[in-house]
Amino acid sequence: MLGLTASASLLFGSTISSLAQKPQSRIAGEITSERVVIPKSQPPLAKFAEDKGSLAPQTQLGSMSLVFSRSAAQEADLQALIAAQQNPASPQYHVWLTPDQFATRFGMSDSDISKAETWLEQQGFTVEGVARSKNRITFSGTAAQAEAAFGVELHNYQTDGTTHFAPASDISLPAALSPVIQGVTNLSNFRPHSHMLVKQGQVVPTANFTSGQTGNHYLTPGDIETIYDIKAAQSAGFNGAGQSIAIMGQSAVTLSDIENFQSAAGLTKKDPTLVLVPSTGSSTVYTGDESESDLDLEYSGAIAPGATIYFVYSGNNTNASVNDAIEYAVDNDIAPIISTSYGGCETEYSATSYATENSVFAQAAAQGQTVIAAAGDEGSTDCYGVKGLSTAQQQALAVDFPASSQYVTAMGGTEFSTANVASGSSYWTASSGSDVISSAKSYIPEQIWNDDSSTIGISAGGGGVSVLNTTRPSWQVGVPGIPSGTTRVVPDISLDASPNNAGYLYCSSDTGTGITGSCSNGFRDSSNTNLTVAGGTSFTVPIFAGMVAMINQATGQTGQGVVNPTLYTLAANTSTYASAFHDITTGNNACTAGTAYCTTAAANTSLYAAGPGYDLASGLGSLDFNNLLTAWKAAAVAGSSSLLATTTTITAASTAPASGAADVLTISVAPSTGTGTPTGTVAILVDGTPVSPAPTLSSGTTTYSFSSTTDGSHVIRVTYSGDGTYAPSTNTLVVNVGANFTIAAAPTTITVASGSTGTSTITVTPVNGYTGTIDWSVTGPSSLAACYTIGSSTSTTTVSGTAPVPATLTIYTSASQCSGANVSPSGSGAKLRFSNSHPQAARGKSPARPFSPGTGTGIALAGLLFCGLLGGRSRKLRIFLALGVISVATLSTFGCGSSSSTTTTTTSNAASGTYALTVTGTDSASSKSSSANITLVVQ
Repeated sequence: MLGLTASASLLFGSTISSLAQKPQSRIAGEITSERVVIPKSQPPLAKFAEDKGSLAPQTQLGSMSLVFSRSAAQEADLQALIAAQQNPASPQYHVWLTPDQFATRFGMSDSDISKAETWLEQQGFTVEGVARSKNRITFSGTAAQAEAAFGVELHNYQTDGTTHFAPASDISLPAALSPVIQGVTNLSNFRPHSHMLVKQGQVVPTANFTSGQTGNHYLTPGDIETIYDIKAAQSAGFNGAGQSIAIMGQSAVTLSDIENFQSAAGLTKKDPTLVLVPSTGSSTVYTGDESESDLDLEYSGAIAPGATIYFVYSGNNTNASVNDAIEYAVDNDIAPIISTSYGGCETEYSATSYATENSVFAQAAAQGQTVIAAAGDEGSTDCYGVKGLSTAQQQALAVDFPASSQYVTAMGGTEFSTANVASGSSYWTASSGSDVISSAKSYIPEQIWNDDSSTIGISAGGGGVSVLNTTRPSWQVGVPGIPSGTTRVVPDISLDASPNNAGYLYCSSDTGTGITGSCSNGFRDSSNTNLTVAGGTSFTVPIFAGMVAMINQATGQTGQGVVNPTLYTLAANTSTYASAFHDITTGNNACTAGTAYCTTAAANTSLYAAGPGYDLASGLGSLDFNNLLTAWKAAAVAGSSSLLATTTTITAASTAPASGAADVLTISVAPSTGTGTPTGTVAILVDGTPVSPAPTLSSGTTTYSFSSTTDGSHVIRVTYSGDGTYAPSTNTLVVNVGANFTIAAAPTTITVASGSTGTSTITVTPVNGYTGTIDWSVTGPSSLAACYTIGSSTSTTTVSGTAPVPATLTIYTSASQCSGANVSPSGSGAKLRFSNSHPQAARGKSPARPFSPGTGTGIALAGLLFCGLLGGRSRKLRIFLALGVISVATLSTFGCGSSSSTTTTTTSNAASGTYALTVTGTDSASSKSSSANITLVVQ
């Protein structure tokens, strides 16, 4: 494979940008009341769910986006560019665009964006911002405003006891807007699903890696590194240094879980960088999603310990999701590798939602970002278990999106045979009275993952033929076994994913694990017996993301873009396929769980079988990574394999500078191994916008003075250009402008007997000379029958100097102590009850929604509205009273006094279990806040 050096690619990148014309205006005339229905825009899940009536008009909806489509000419240009970027013979090979360049070439014109913003504001919405790529506008408003603006009713829908909301029909748009709009996001709160499975048939696993208690085996990072030949590459100096990976999530995490995992696995402690997506709400832990985020962060960082891991996640806006995290990571080019273990069967997606999300992946491809996604855990019938779909749809052949996108690498699942993971198997080091943390001796032969049975249901690796993509990617050819056809087939590659045959060990405070004190004693729980174990294609994604970080480091490239062209090119070479891939030829991912699960399609019990070369159950097979890396380096850009790898580091004078203050960043470039001094320039992108001119290195370092008057997170991406000796490298830093203070908890886990009291010290560290008063609150699951006090007798903490200030959090789990505790902080110093954190339930269920009909919050809102209007004696009050909006029942529930509070009597002590709590301190003057997570273990 021939092409340009990576350093020369930067020159061509600027040339491409200069040749591109700015987008032409496409919105003709004024935006009038004439409307056009957008076909197939209603979420399919709403069509089969039980309609529970209209969504309350006052329901607040954040995180909505008006997404623009590309013109036909822009789309053709983009497809030609992506093809050229992956063609070694093209001068545009691996010449990636920045988000700013993407906007200039493929975004909307400024005048069109201005027209659309004006229309949104006329509908009563608050415009939150415009994407850097100029392809969407984010806004917020009420359900009533959304219904009027998009010509549709929003209804509540119930699926398996869980309530969601969504449009009751297809949306409509003004005729002048409809030709340029691809879709409107987040009018629904149906969320993508995690692809993690717990070990079936055993709620609390007691087997282990090579266990000193049972002799059984489960997987740790060291085992994966042995089985897939990653250790050899790490021994050669490739550990992802200088690279970055962005993990996508829709729940906050407890960092102590990540640290406990690293400690148990023998890794150096290294926290990920947390990036909360703006306009998606506050940082909140969700049961179920927390586990997914934990394992993704743990295994990506374990495979590539030298890489910087970013956790990009959405907040507690109930209609925000991991999709917002993906869009933000792409629009801000946060990292060259994006790992997402979420998705849904293609049948769940409307035509507009599919097109809207897939356009984001196309942008990632053009920017050189590699997107990796899970192919699913329901075998050939990917829709199985999706509440809201018909039985026939659940049992039909289907594959998972976004894994089925032509811009994404789809990760399938394999497993080891029962005999090869049994106690005493020759593939594992035996225990001698104590646990062996990494016990796999070598590669273990694999078969297709399929644990289906009539007792546990479907548990198998996803794969099959896409029905959404109309054209098969040009790179999906050349390997024996690829079936004929015109659409995308998945997966691309596979790794072990079975939760039953040597599942994965991980650490999580998620209450859904069923484990008390996960990883309190190495990988074992607080009783020093049980383990936190799971499987699913969720694990394969972060593992491969770590591998890609090592590939980027080894080839001296700042990004690979879509890696599938290289994967399939290497697999098409017979000798390379034999050395770098493990061809999986045994098993299938057919639905074999019995007629209760697959009665509508007889073919489901026979498709899809493994075979030589590519197959629809394992793709190209699994990997011998060291051999793959060797082949990849040999096929890389001409001359890059002879260049010495480098590591770029960024150090800020402050990661939380004051608004408008100068923050000096020191940028250093050094050889990854050995000595020497790289020369050349560094390209700096601040929130996707390039800094001009690019600073020149002096003795391997340079500085850049950053400042901003916009509070919040700012992403700074630095790319070293390379020279004749040293290869390019890149790194990313996130700084938080305007932060007043940070808070930290010690300890982060509080263990108490039910009925007793536990404490943790919450330390406030002022930033940028902050002084002021901090108001405290603690959120936790609604099931927790407990209360708390924090700080002084007035539930506040005063910061008057530069030294850290401690405050004591006391948690009471006794019914007598919590009887009559306030529902929310009142400033009285009384014991306070936890406010709900909207825990998310199992697969297919969403968090509880604030302000939904029948909830206390909705009643409270109505009461507040009444009290406020009454106090102001406004004309609106007379209208509301005339219409009967505020009922006597509402008034009797909510008092109007300025100091009234509602109390609750607790009749039983807190139930045993593990609870995720979030402590939030909020400045009383500016409303700026900081949070810390705590795990409460009630025994």
